[in-house]
Amino acid sequence: MAVKGRSKSEQKRLQILDAAISLFTDLGYANTSMDKIAVLAGVSKQTVYSHFENKEQLFVAAVGQKCIAHELTDVAFNVERDLRETLLLVAIRFNELILSDAAVKTYRTCVAQAETHPQLGELFFQAGPKRVIAEVTNYLEKMCQRGALKIAHVPNAAVQLLLMAQSRDRMCVELGLAPVQTDAERLQYLTSCVDLFIQGYCVNEA
Repeated sequence: MAVKGRSKSEQKRLQILDAAISLFTDLGYANTSMDKIAVLAGVSKQTVYSHFENKEQLFVAAVGQKCIAHELTDVAFNVERDLRETLLLVAIRFNELILSDAAVKTYRTCVAQAETHPQLGELFFQAGPKRVIAEVTNYLEKMCQRGALKIAHVPNAAVQLLLMAQSRDRMCVELGLAPVQTDAERLQYLTSCVDLFIQGYCVNEA
């Protein structure tokens, strides 16, 4: 049944993306076929190809959809919202994204198949990390233009914020270990990251 507000075509596209990310993370890129994706999505193979030309394009779209699902889009980067509130929101959502089961499995897939499918790493980076870095960079540039921040190299600052936001739990989940921080501890950590970032780049009024 189509979700209210979505066309049947858009609903099928989302079904395909959900099926794709599930299979890519469970079976790996090499063992995932357009046929298997069509079966899991409950659509015809022709429908899959009507939305995506090939498996690489579908992989990129599926990874990108995870960013959208965690609302790491221009919606989160509201320049009218309080700077600290926005940066904390972004840090929390990014942390949730990279610690998600799908993101961790996709990352592992890219690493495990780096030699046989070297293009996967590039596709993953373009669809996920690079996209988020661009969104954060764009927001920080706007805040610099508004006089709220003073940053010499904005792209570097965007990367600094995102790397801090990964938290030590990122290392744990990549190694198959359980996260060590409680939700409260993680929030406290991310808040301290944002405060440190603002302290370093915020324009102090005399």
